[in-house]
Order: sequence, then structure tokens, then C-alpha cells
Amino acid sequence: MKISHTEGESNQSAARRAWAARHPDAVTRDLLARDGDAFMHQSLSSPCVSTIARADGIWIEDTAGRRFMDFHGNSVHHIGYGHPRLIAAIKDQLDTLSFAPRRFTNEPAVQLAEKLGQIAPADLSKVLFTTGGSDANEVALKIARAATGRFKTISFWDAFHGAGFGAASVGGEATFRSHIAGPLLPGAEHVAPFNCYRCPYNHAGPDTCGLACAGMIDFVLGRETDVAAVIAEPMRAVPVVPPPGFWKQVRAACDRHGALLIMDEIPTGLGKTGRMFAFDHDEVIPDIVTLGKALGGGVLPIAAVIARKDLDVCGDFAIGHYTHEKNPVTARAALTTLQIIEDEGLVERSATLGAHALHRLQAFASRSPYVGDVRGRGLMFGVEIVEDRASRVEARDRAERIYYRCLEAGLSFKISAGCVLTLSPPLTIALEELDHAISIVETAILAEP
Repeated sequence: MKISHTEGESNQSAARRAWAARHPDAVTRDLLARDGDAFMHQSLSSPCVSTIARADGIWIEDTAGRRFMDFHGNSVHHIGYGHPRLIAAIKDQLDTLSFAPRRFTNEPAVQLAEKLGQIAPADLSKVLFTTGGSDANEVALKIARAATGRFKTISFWDAFHGAGFGAASVGGEATFRSHIAGPLLPGAEHVAPFNCYRCPYNHAGPDTCGLACAGMIDFVLGRETDVAAVIAEPMRAVPVVPPPGFWKQVRAACDRHGALLIMDEIPTGLGKTGRMFAFDHDEVIPDIVTLGKALGGGVLPIAAVIARKDLDVCGDFAIGHYTHEKNPVTARAALTTLQIIEDEGLVERSATLGAHALHRLQAFASRSPYVGDVRGRGLMFGVEIVEDRASRVEARDRAERIYYRCLEAGLSFKISAGCVLTLSPPLTIALEELDHAISIVETAILAEP
């Protein structure tokens, strides 16, 4: 388990010291010390909160035997950890064909590309695989440049699209931008993200603001006439849900100004929000979609770019020339993951359980003056912790205390944007387990004086 001090965690915080003091076992101390000595330190990865020795289903277990429901999982664990059907498929593929060098194709890779084209809407049917989501987004940006003959992009401040140079340039998180000496990728324009709860123009609901956030994208597209693409998460993984009509306005603006729309579905896709793709909620179809994280079933790293058929315009140069571009083992893992999601009805399950979870969270939110907002879609939802609802001032220290109470009670999750308890369980979670986790969160919040 890992949490960054930039997400509500101070390296020397009282809550962290108290957690460490309650669990002073030698095995954990030794492994954490070795980790700190061996790895380069970076925000969002180091220091670690604890260790991990086993992972199964929704559970992770540390070296001291403490078990936690994992409501973070870096968004890879849609089908839970160690799904037996996935493990069997990977083992079988290892025995059959373990690698394919470039320029030689193989059955699992072709099947996966065909399957992705089938589940994607409209004519999104041309596919390229990468080893990670950051690479996938950079491939998408290259396609947009090649197809439009333009080089600029529009994206959101506070967005995350990966740690690569190009991905960090279009991303908007300071953690991935501030340390780089000199300019980032040129032409990466940013606008304010949608967030109705904190929008100064939204006084009585999304309908009152005239969708100023979408209007700003149209404004910039009209003045920066060489924008190749708008790239964004259809639902921000903080999480923040877009206001009704937002993406339809953005889609229309892109069409009007000749820019492509790239949807980064790396954390939100494959059923997490209760639809196969998060953009399905908003009744729009992007020009390019990127997938990753959960695509490998929580076992192997693989990501994908799915583009409109007419965007297959890069045949004369390399845009994603990766050693493991058509690795049969990672392809088999992804194909089996998609089959499990379909066969077990996990998209529909996510919608049903997510509605139940939001109802429960909203029901007790009014009992605490420190809950500023409850929001989400499907099994990606969050609770924003504030000093009080009237001022809406972020309460980072309070959120951290709540986090450690939950961790002590056996629930692990992420704190986003400094004060948002971000809860993202596997789609395979049982209703009883989900209810237990929500009760842990409720108890921890109501314990705040």
C-alpha cells in the first residue's frame, strides 16, 4: 500500500507516526527500511505505509498478517486479485507461446485487438498495444498530430495522463510537472477542470452556470486554431462527475474547430463506472480511446489505443514501436479479463452496487459537518472532507486522520486532491463486504470531534 504526502499525507505526520507505532513488528520495519534504501524516492510512491505479502480477491495482506480490503488497487483490480480463471489462462499461454518478436503476429494479440474493436462503439476499431497507460496517451497524441497536421492540445489542470514527458505535459498535476527543468511539450494548453461542487459560477446546480467549463474549451479552440486534440478523462478519477451536457458541448466544439477528442479511460474504463466506458454515460463518442490499468487483470501491464478506422494514417513511421507490442502473454491476460468482465456481468454489477454505495454514503453524510460532498459513478466514488460545509475549506489533516482510522479497521483506499476519500473497490466485491467497508468509513468520519 502506498500513499503520497501530496495526497493528504505528510511524511512526519502525527497520524502516520501513530500508525507505525501501533505496528512495530520487525519484519515490516526491515522491509520498509530496505525499500527506502534500495529505491529512488519520489512522490506518490515513497515512503510506503506498509508492506504486502499476499493479494486475493478484494484483500491484501501485509508481512505481519494484517488484512485490508483494497479500495485503491491503482485501479487495476476490476476482477479482483488472482482471479483463478485469469491465472490459469496466463499459465497456459506461458506454456504455449511466451513471446512474439515484432513483425510476427500471434493469435492472442489479434483476438484482443478484434475484441477491443467489438466492445468500442461506432467505428473505433483500429488498435495499438503499449506497455502502460502513459505510453498509450502519447501514442494517441502522435496519431492526433499526424491526422490533423496540428500540434497543440487542450487538457485540464489537475488531470493525470501519465508520467512520460508528453503525458506529463498534457497532464495538469503539479507533482508530475514542477520538477522538470525547462519547458515541457510545446503547445499543451490547459483549462480549468469541471467540478460543479467548487465552481464559482455554479450557485444552484450545473444548469445555472451555462456550462462555463465547456464554454472555455470552445473559447480556446476558437483562438488557438492549431489544436490537434482535446484530451481528458471522461470522469475525473478524483472522483468528479461531469455536469450534464458537458461532453456533448465539448464534442460539438471539437467538430466545429477540427480537433480530435481523446478520452483517457485508463482508470475509468472497462465497467468501473457502471458502463463499459465512462463516456457512455454522456452519450458521446470520442475519436480515440486509451485503456490500461485493469486491462491486464491486476497481474500484467498492458494498455491499448483504440482509434477511428480513418485515423490509421501513421503507416509510414513508428508511433508505438514497443518490444512487447504484441506480447502473447499480456494479450491473453487482457483478453481473458474482458471475457471475465462480460461473463460475470461485472459492468451491470458495478452500476447496481455503486448506486447502493452512494445511497448509503449520502444517507450518513448529513450527520457529519465535515462531509462536503459525496459523488461518483459505479464503483468509483468519493467523500470530500471539509472543515465545515458552509466554508467548504478542504480539511487535509482531518482526511488523513480518517484514512488511518479506516486503515486500522482493515480498509485501504486513496486520498485524492488532498481531502477526498477516494473509494474504488473491485467489481467482484460482495454486497456484504461493500456494506462493511462503508460502515468503516462512516464510523471513522463520525468519530471526528
